Amino acid sequence: MFYYVEGTVALIEQELAVIDCGGVGYACRTSQNTCAALQCGKKARLYTYLSVRESACDLYGFAEMEELNCFKMLLSVSGVGPKAALAILSSAPPSQLALSIITGDTKFLTRAPGIGKKIAQRICLELKDKLAKEQESIGADSGLVMTAAAAPEGSANAVSEAVSALMVLGYSQAEAMQAMEGLPVSDDLSAEDLIRACLKKLAAQ
Repeated sequence: MFYYVEGTVALIEQELAVIDCGGVGYACRTSQNTCAALQCGKKARLYTYLSVRESACDLYGFAEMEELNCFKMLLSVSGVGPKAALAILSSAPPSQLALSIITGDTKFLTRAPGIGKKIAQRICLELKDKLAKEQESIGADSGLVMTAAAAPEGSANAVSEAVSALMVLGYSQAEAMQAMEGLPVSDDLSAEDLIRACLKKLAAQ
């Protein structure tokens, strides 16, 4: 129903931002990362997700589309609701979170309040399985292998992890591999460095 709301930031509280759009204040539940990027009295645009339940109708908003995509991806995991998804997103930026999911770093996920080892394992397992199925359905494995093969031996795994992490953030594998083209890939470049560079490149397009 809502793609984004844009207006003046009227109020910022913990995991809540109110955006004044033409005299109407939209209360958007959000992460601490988005709250930190906002300033009261300044213009802002939040990409939104409307959650409709029997007992409530809540609007969620995020400063970056990647964070919104991560939020929706987390909600697709059984047992993960909006509150848990926000707690996870508040613990790290989207790029770092996506990489922890791809690498199966459950310890990193349990840093979020209320996220135990079992739910962290479920998040990694279900999302990695979902990505694998998406890659298989589009026959993308060969393209990913070619991208990794073109990289130095020590960084091939970093390239593969970076492409998968970008898919968690909502990009197609084709978009991720295109963003990877032309980057100065070296043995000492980490997957997180590659993700940051790709996001910067994608944002400039």
